[in-house]
Amino acid sequence: MILRYKGLSDIKGSLIAIQDVKDLVFDEAVDIYLDDGSSRRGRVIQIEGDKAIIQVFEGTRFMSLLNSQLHFTGKPIELALSPDILGRVFSGSGVPIDGFNDISADKYMDINGLPMNPVSRVYPQNYICTGISSIDALSTLIRGQKLPIFSGSGMKHNELAIQIAKQASLDGNENFAIVFAAMGIKNDVSSYFKNEFRNSGALDRVSMFINLSNDPVIERILTPRVALTAAEYLAFDLGYHVLVIMTDMTSYAEALREFSSSKGEIPGRKGYPGYLYSDFSSLYERAGMLKGKKGSVTQIPILTMPGDDITHPIPDLTGYITEGQIVLSRSLEREGIYPAIDILPSLSRLMKDGIGEKFTREDHASLADQLFASYAKVQEIRSLASVIGEDDLGEVDKTYLDFGKKFERYFLNQRENEKRSIEFTLDLGWKILSFLPVSELTRLKDEFIEKYYIKDKEDISFETECEFL
Repeated sequence: MILRYKGLSDIKGSLIAIQDVKDLVFDEAVDIYLDDGSSRRGRVIQIEGDKAIIQVFEGTRFMSLLNSQLHFTGKPIELALSPDILGRVFSGSGVPIDGFNDISADKYMDINGLPMNPVSRVYPQNYICTGISSIDALSTLIRGQKLPIFSGSGMKHNELAIQIAKQASLDGNENFAIVFAAMGIKNDVSSYFKNEFRNSGALDRVSMFINLSNDPVIERILTPRVALTAAEYLAFDLGYHVLVIMTDMTSYAEALREFSSSKGEIPGRKGYPGYLYSDFSSLYERAGMLKGKKGSVTQIPILTMPGDDITHPIPDLTGYITEGQIVLSRSLEREGIYPAIDILPSLSRLMKDGIGEKFTREDHASLADQLFASYAKVQEIRSLASVIGEDDLGEVDKTYLDFGKKFERYFLNQRENEKRSIEFTLDLGWKILSFLPVSELTRLKDEFIEKYYIKDKEDISFETECEFL
């Protein structure tokens, strides 16, 4: 028998309160029926004796205190799952919005997930090739890693997200899938994402979860959880290696702040709830690999730093949880460089365990160290030149300035449809380093210099020989 409760004691924002209820469970799913016959979904977020506070995902507009009816389902919010979720587009709450039939579920899973037992985790190894030189060579993405992208408002992080999703691949014939979650985006951006996937032919391996800016703000809190649940199913039930791209985590954090404020909670830094760190952790820590399971979940959360402030709570707390970060530079973007990745504050803490002779090439680690060191020196010399003038620099310093221009123009800069292999990227790094004197290459082994350094500069060509999608 289905038991329904009729009448509410209070409505406040996206929250409703009901009294005289029993046997409720925290996070329990609730079906809410309105006078006009429509229904909405919610979940129990607070229990005080026989009183419950319920979060309504579609908002409380037109809801009545007297006639609203509630059915407590006795279970958490679950997502219907089957292999057919690939190639489909869903709302932020997991409802199909692509005009096709509902998913015929093989399994239902709690969207809140379960934390991975640290003892059951497998240490992340083996890289994922994104086809982007500045990432593959210098901040390599490793399977099972969480590697966020720190961007700024108005920068080309959406284009970068699409490029990674279309180009990402594994070294081998293993099953690979993309779960793409977008939060708080406009309709034109949503259309851009869908069209790019369709036109590239990549949609067949992608599950998209879209929360629009005019959708209920509270639904935004569900979107990453629903997407990660789909990723865990693909990885640990079907054996896929899954790359989860979530954009924009700043929209998620702002929705969480609004939700916290509506509950009357005491705010923390910048008005965000004091549990922002633990909430982020509950999402980011769902990346990884498990013993006895073939698949993996790798995360690339994308966030826009308010005011380009990397010390803002959102990037600051994200950096504590994740294994590195990729930082976009507004100054590089102004110079027309795409992707505008600033390599000096960017890093991948798991990079050294997923590259080298076993995974990429023997010279990869040393080459990356040398490129970092040389480009750092370029920045020092540019600062010096701004004070004393470029004409008063020594010959070696001028050589570094020339190296810096070539590095930004040919290595960092590439087209939005340009997919570079790891071999092409490493060879390109050697071509640019060959414009520096051998005496400056202090982080490279002599055997690598003998094998890859190009002595005759006239033999160096920067013509692109890579794949275009």
